[in-house]
Amino acid sequence: MRLTPDRVAEERDWVADRADTVVPIVNDVRDDLGATFDTDVTHVTEAQYLEEVDAVFADGDLAVNVAAMVATLRDLDVDGDYPGFIVDEILGRELAATIAGTQPLRTLGEATFHYADVHVHGSSEENAGVDDLEAALAAGFQERIPGWPWTERDSPFAVDPTRR
Repeated sequence: MRLTPDRVAEERDWVADRADTVVPIVNDVRDDLGATFDTDVTHVTEAQYLEEVDAVFADGDLAVNVAAMVATLRDLDVDGDYPGFIVDEILGRELAATIAGTQPLRTLGEATFHYADVHVHGSSEENAGVDDLEAALAAGFQERIPGWPWTERDSPFAVDPTRR
């Protein structure tokens, strides 16, 4: 695979064009996890998703890595699928974490990927890695977008820098 600025832009466009598929996955995951944790989580709009896609791809160092994982998962197919499921799980988990950002969102992105991946199944016409890619995009971007109550408040563990 060769990555150029043009290829990164192409991968960004593919990710943006998947909004109509990824955003419903995000909202299904938020509904399910909200119910599991007895909390209300706001839905994500396509506009919010696209804004975060732009933010990820505006950071060139982040963009080239995200684009490489997106391109790999888009192209990944293994005869019979099952023998190759580990590599698409590894790539999907890492993509979700990379998009999500720093801790604790990074680890939450990884965990959410596995949850979303169980619920996302691609069509038989798509390469095996595409459904993992969609689950990874949903998991990573949903961590970046506000809506979880615990991210909407100041942490009670923050230490005042003037405290001494």
